This record gives sequence, C-alpha cells and structure tokens, in this order.
Amino acid sequence: MKPFSSEAVPLLMCLLIMTAMVDQGQGTTCQSTFFSALVQLIPCRVSVAPFSPIPPSETCCNALKALGQPCLCVLVNGPPISGVDRNMALQLPEKCTANFEPCDIMK
Repeated sequence: MKPFSSEAVPLLMCLLIMTAMVDQGQGTTCQSTFFSALVQLIPCRVSVAPFSPIPPSETCCNALKALGQPCLCVLVNGPPISGVDRNMALQLPEKCTANFEPCDIMK
C-alpha cells in the first residue's frame, strides 16, 4: 500500500476537519455538509448581513426550519463566512419562530 502523497495530506486534513464540524450538533447531528447547509440558507443572507435591518423572509424561515438546529449550529461555529454576522444568524430561529435550542458557541 502506498503512503499518501504530499499533495493529498492537506486535502485529507480539510475533509477530516469539515467532517468533525458537521458532527458538532446539539443532541443530534447535522445531516448536511457545511457547504450544503450554507447553500440552503442563501435566502437568509440579506437578513444576516452586518447591520441589516431586513427581517428574514418566509423563504428564509422555511429553509432554516428544514435545515434544523444542529446544522445552524455547525454554520455559526464553523469558519468565518464573508458578509455574515454570526450574532444575527443566531437570532434567526427566534425571528422565524423556530423552536430551536440555543447553539453552544465555540470560541
């Protein structure tokens, strides 16, 4: 069996990190990858932009509820997302009347 090439090691490390992030849900795990969860919440982007006064749309709230709390927590605890205020993202469940437990924020 050949050892991994030096080019494959960074890719494998990235995949392991992303897999670990997906498993950081609260009680249950997120069934989406970080990137697919992020794509699913695209309708919420205008509501979580820094200093945005725009409330979440019905489309955003439906996407949030379909995604679920574990995946929202993965997103807010994951790598920085350009143009997204994490505190505003954490307010989405309340604004959308989604009955989610609060996320444990990792520092």
